[in-house]
Amino acid sequence: MYLNKPILAFRQNVADKYTIYNSLFAALPFSGIANVGALLPILLQSCIDGYQNGKTPKEIIEDFFNRQAQVSNEAEQVDRLFKFVQYIERQVVLFDAIEDAAFDTVHNLNGTGSLKALYNEAYFKGKLPLLREKLKQFKVRVVLTAHPTQFYPGSVLGIIHDLGEAIAKNDFETINLYIQQLGITPFFNKKQPTPLDEAVNLMWYLENILYQSIGNIYNFISNEILEEENHNPFIELGFWPGGDRDGNPFVNASTTLKIAESLRSAIVVCYYRDIRKLKRRLTFSGVDMLVTKLEAQLYENVFRPEESRRIHQKELLGKLQEIKDLMVANHHSLYINRVNSLINKVKIFGTWFASIDIRQDSRIHTAVIKNIDATLKENNKPGILPNNYDTFSQEEKINCLLKIDQVIGVDDTSTEISKDTVESIFAINSIQQINGVQGCHRYIISNCQSALNMIEVFILFKLCGWNTDQLSVDIVPLFETIDDLKEAEQIMQWLYQLPIYKKHLQARAQSQTIMLGFSDGTKDGGYLQANWSIYTAKEQLTAISRENGIKVKFFDGRGGPPSRGGGKTNKFYASLGNNIENEEIQLTIQGQTITSNFGTLKSAQYNLEQLLSAGISNTVFAENRIELSPTHRNLLEELGGISHQVYQSFKKHPQFLPYMQQFSPLNYYNKSNIGSRPGKRGNSDKLVFEDLRAIPFVGSWSQLKQNVPGYFGVGSALQQLKNSGRWDEVKSLFTEVAFFRTLIDNSMMSMLKSFFPLTAYIQEDPLFGPVWNLIKAEYDLTHSLVLELSGNNVLMEDDQPGRASILMRDKIVLPLLTIQQYALHQLKNEQIAEDLKINYEKLITRSMFGIINAARNSA
Repeated sequence: MYLNKPILAFRQNVADKYTIYNSLFAALPFSGIANVGALLPILLQSCIDGYQNGKTPKEIIEDFFNRQAQVSNEAEQVDRLFKFVQYIERQVVLFDAIEDAAFDTVHNLNGTGSLKALYNEAYFKGKLPLLREKLKQFKVRVVLTAHPTQFYPGSVLGIIHDLGEAIAKNDFETINLYIQQLGITPFFNKKQPTPLDEAVNLMWYLENILYQSIGNIYNFISNEILEEENHNPFIELGFWPGGDRDGNPFVNASTTLKIAESLRSAIVVCYYRDIRKLKRRLTFSGVDMLVTKLEAQLYENVFRPEESRRIHQKELLGKLQEIKDLMVANHHSLYINRVNSLINKVKIFGTWFASIDIRQDSRIHTAVIKNIDATLKENNKPGILPNNYDTFSQEEKINCLLKIDQVIGVDDTSTEISKDTVESIFAINSIQQINGVQGCHRYIISNCQSALNMIEVFILFKLCGWNTDQLSVDIVPLFETIDDLKEAEQIMQWLYQLPIYKKHLQARAQSQTIMLGFSDGTKDGGYLQANWSIYTAKEQLTAISRENGIKVKFFDGRGGPPSRGGGKTNKFYASLGNNIENEEIQLTIQGQTITSNFGTLKSAQYNLEQLLSAGISNTVFAENRIELSPTHRNLLEELGGISHQVYQSFKKHPQFLPYMQQFSPLNYYNKSNIGSRPGKRGNSDKLVFEDLRAIPFVGSWSQLKQNVPGYFGVGSALQQLKNSGRWDEVKSLFTEVAFFRTLIDNSMMSMLKSFFPLTAYIQEDPLFGPVWNLIKAEYDLTHSLVLELSGNNVLMEDDQPGRASILMRDKIVLPLLTIQQYALHQLKNEQIAEDLKINYEKLITRSMFGIINAARNSA
């Protein structure tokens, strides 16, 4: 039951319960645990006191062992540190489970942002007709990705879920059993997961959480808000594991097909379970026979998929409608709501469950087309390109490609990547035949820099035998860097005018999806500039799309911490103005964001409703929002430009990357076995900034507890305007513009999760000390100015439960952070023995797990 004071609810149901249940760890009957349980509070206090007194991580660890836990040699000390790491990992899991269990006491499930609150506000303001009209077309598309921002294996995710349920019931005996199970369950993958492994892990959320929570939302809207039959699913699921090829050599066409089959199997299993439950209630004459037949058919589809006749959405809906009609005609509509609920789920999930997106880099497509041409010519077949193709202008290249009228096979390629690209396009067709068109109907082009990149993909489909006059696939450009975002308007305007692409869009209901990536934009241009660049790109793309009669849908590559576009995502969407098309909310959900926002039925339903409500409110209550004035725009442009310059200057520091490599676990991401993708693009041994992926980049700053991508440049931008006597303008911007206020709020979250005493020792380093001082100065400046701007005394003052959660989690992992920094320091000793070196590297990798997992509330 939700309490009116969320911070009080947090203390009673999270903080106090954690203190009680954490004591159970000390009683675990496993080797060395009791000793570790007794010593860990002492180590934690040593860290707290040590950092207050200016000690280094090395001094804190060595003082602790000298005073409290004498060891005979360094190897024994490392072994003890491993036990602390294992213990703390499990404390984080316990805290996760307790927070999950307390979700509905800390959050008001029917409060602001819920569908009930949305309905009530529309009712009292006389806006119900407008609300119903908006609900007929508005959707949220949640796309689950396997980006490795979380380190829990599937077995541990299951324990978190079950432990949370036991804690919610205060079932002490069961809690104790789960904690014992936790004590002997491995927390890391011994080998790198395959894309199929990642997909199977994510399917746990589809089957156990999202199937039910999305169904509940659909039922509520259909039954309580709409007055007529509904054909809009409201919420759709997307899926990247098995389809995201960008920089992942382990994803191929075979993997895509296997995962599509797994998704089909998973949703049919859900229907089969529901039909079996219904069978216990639908015992009426005639109805019972229909239910039994459908149960048998679903059984065959689940357990003998190859031999059985595949059931499709239309057939399944027809059989359920037949059951429903008979119940209405002859059996007083008893249990009709349960049948309606299953019908609704079939409408939402079909036989695809989640739609697989295919994603590949534009440079690959260019190379594939050239490889096809070369292979055809080598085999004495007509080529598809003239020999002087590379000398053509972009427009000439497009005209040349559009004249291609050949169909090729896999044998008309000669490189592995070309073969797989062609097979992937064939695989999309196979998935559409088996799972339905919704099963796979989007091809995303990473690093999209021109209209030519779009046409290359269009022509690849034509080469693979697709009818491009009725192409049942959306070609989706991904604009991510600051420069790409600037070019996006011109690229799409050119395409909208191209006759063959106009014809393609007509076949796709005059709709164009455009993906705007955030994390690489932040890595490239800094926090403020990335946000403002995406905002203005959306406005420009909306304007030209409307001019051309196109409904543009924006797909946001956002997730994880604020520096990767996450943070309070619903507030971000609620802050967008009328100049940005509001047809759908589409966003990526990844790693700890999936666990924290969609890990339980209550949290999933709450967060999905918040997203739906944010998008719908923008239209239904448009009068509540202040549009950006020219003054607001100029200010945001200036702030973004200044912060961009400051960030670029920092990025060009000769020690920028070496600093990260020296003092963070950046070089150890590939050894952590948390994801199937390599930690960087390219095959070079030397790390260059352009090849560095956003996740290890942001994650490394997070583990340094400096969180540079979440605020760097913000303070300098604010200070420059303040110095020029324009502080009142900035304060008005914060008060009047929700978009800017949301950026500052999310930046506060990044800063709250920073802890500079951990790395203060770097100040003394002659090479890297200036880098640390530069970061700390920008942090201090930003911290001071955002508090002045917001009128708050502390960071995240307006979100007391969120603040308390972050501080508790940071306290739990403080010893882990200290151990990681200690291990990094020890590895700088060139005389270190090889066996110790290996163990310290393992210690760094293992400490990453708990540190990142504990940051789940960054979402």
